[in-house]
Order: sequence, then C-alpha cells, then structure tokens
Amino acid sequence: MVLLRWLLFPFSFLYLLIGSARNALYNYRILHSQSPTIPSICIGNLSVGGTGKSPMTNYLIELLKSEQKVIVLSRGYGRSSSGFLLVNESHSSQDVGDEPLAYKLEHSESISVAVSENRWKGIEALAPFSQKSVLLLDDAYQHRSVCPGFTVLLSTYDAPFYNDFVLPTGNLREGRRGANRADIIVITKCPKDMSQQQKQVVLDKLAKYKKKVFFSSITYSPIIPIGKLQVTDFDQVLLVTGIANPFPLLEHLKNSHKIAHINFPDHHNYSTKDLVNIHQKFDTFVNGKSILITTSKDYMRLKNAFDENELSNYPWYIQPMTVEIENENEFNQLIKQYVRKI
Repeated sequence: MVLLRWLLFPFSFLYLLIGSARNALYNYRILHSQSPTIPSICIGNLSVGGTGKSPMTNYLIELLKSEQKVIVLSRGYGRSSSGFLLVNESHSSQDVGDEPLAYKLEHSESISVAVSENRWKGIEALAPFSQKSVLLLDDAYQHRSVCPGFTVLLSTYDAPFYNDFVLPTGNLREGRRGANRADIIVITKCPKDMSQQQKQVVLDKLAKYKKKVFFSSITYSPIIPIGKLQVTDFDQVLLVTGIANPFPLLEHLKNSHKIAHINFPDHHNYSTKDLVNIHQKFDTFVNGKSILITTSKDYMRLKNAFDENELSNYPWYIQPMTVEIENENEFNQLIKQYVRKI
C-alpha cells in the first residue's frame, strides 16, 4: 500500500499544483470570499479525517453556549439528503449525518445545528442571525468561499501535517502552506505524559508559520449504557467503531480490559446485517463479564439498525470523549476575546 501511494506521486504533484492555483485565486481575490456578519470560528484540518474535529467542536460549544447563541454548520458527511437542513432531534444520521446529529442530541435546544454542502448557501439560509450568535463552521477549512473570522487548525501529534504530503501519496487535502490561514494551531491526541522536549520538537517544526500553538489530548469519561442490560465488573470488551482513527480509543481500553475490535470504515452506515454479525461475534465470548462499546458518532448510525429487543438483550455502552487543552485558560481567553470584540 505504501509503495502504491509513492507510485502515485506524479498525481500528488498535479493535485498540489491544482490546489495551490485555487488557493492563489482566493489569496489574490480573483475568486471572492465572503465573511459572515456574526463571529465565525472554523474548525478544520489539512489532512483527511481523524484529527479530532468533533471533540474540538463540542469543546467550543460548551465554552460558548452559556454566553452566546451557538450555531453549528456542517456538511453532514454521509447523509442521503442534500441542500440545507436545520437539524432536529427526530432526524436520523441518514438524514443529516452522524456528527451534526450527535451535536444536536447532546446539546439539545441550547444550540442550533444545520447542514449544507455549500457552506455559504447554508449561512444565507441561517440568516437573519439572532443577536449574540456565534457560528461554528465544522470542517470548513478548504471552503475558501467563506472567510471565517477565526480559524482553528487541528493536526494530530502522531501524524502532523508538516511531515505529510498531499493525496494520494500522503493524506493532505492541500499543501502545507495552507497552515498560514490559521489563527491558531492545536496539536491533538497528544500523549498524556508528553515531555517538554517532545513539545519543543513540534514547536520548532511549526515556528515558520508564526502561529500560537496549543497541545491537547483526549480524555475518556465513564462509559454510558445505551439499553437496560448492564454488566458490572466486566473484563472483556467488544469495541465497534466506524471512525477515521479508532486507535487512541483502542489503546485506552486495552489498558484495563481484554479487547476484541470490529473496525468499519469511517462514517459507515450500519445495516441490520452488520448488527447481526456484531452480536454473533459477541455471542462467542465465553463469559458473562463482557460488554459492547462504541463511540457517540457510531451510535448515531448504529441506532438506525437497532430494535428494542436487541437493546434489551445486549449490554451496549457509549464511550464519551472530551478534549483537554494545555494552557486551557489562555486558549479560552483567545476564543472569547475574538467572539466578544465583534
């Protein structure tokens, strides 16, 4: 696979040229970008998936929703619908995508969530905005037709963008110079015991971009039961995921339990047959001290295949995850200062 990707390097070079030309058209204002009339924060990355956009978006929702009316605008990746939709709690992941639905179900009426593949048309459909609103643009870094007021660029510690290359040889959606558009850079999924020396290596690599850099890690909260059947003192877990990078969660669970893992592609739409196969796998476990764990995003897609009997017969749990940011007060202050000054 690695060899094949390097054999495709000429296509990566062509991809880089096309992407750079497109960015230049926006940079020199030959193509026009428009700015929302309210504070707008873009949460995005240069690479394909798995950098922690959803936990960061949730972090910003929690940070801002007590003072502002938070509006989240997303593409709604994987949905069967198209155009603009305002997300409500009766929607399914097939209607609006797993991430937007998860935001809405977690925060309910305290936020508004909308989906639109064309971000500017989505912004127009949301107007007129209420006073004291802030717009969170989820995964909109490459949507140059929208010029956000503040941009948070995410990159993982294990696969930083500065060591990567554009598709198909690498995983970047655009060249590394795209980092110049960010206001701050957050290195995500850092090890908990990260040393100052390790941080300095990253800071030295990012120095040429002249951006404020923050380090963050994923924190796992206690698991939450989905159905009525619960197991205490379990020692074995069947982990079910359909996300871009399940390995941090896998490593977390391995620290204290015996793990079996069923790994589906990112944004996989679970079918009834998938659920039957998952339960058949679970039924092969030899003791009653076993449970099934999935992520909140996966549950948005899994529940389309569930019926009440299956939830009663199997001990399903959700593993919540949150972001922990080093120098959190400084990070929060930067965000709030931007929002308040508009």
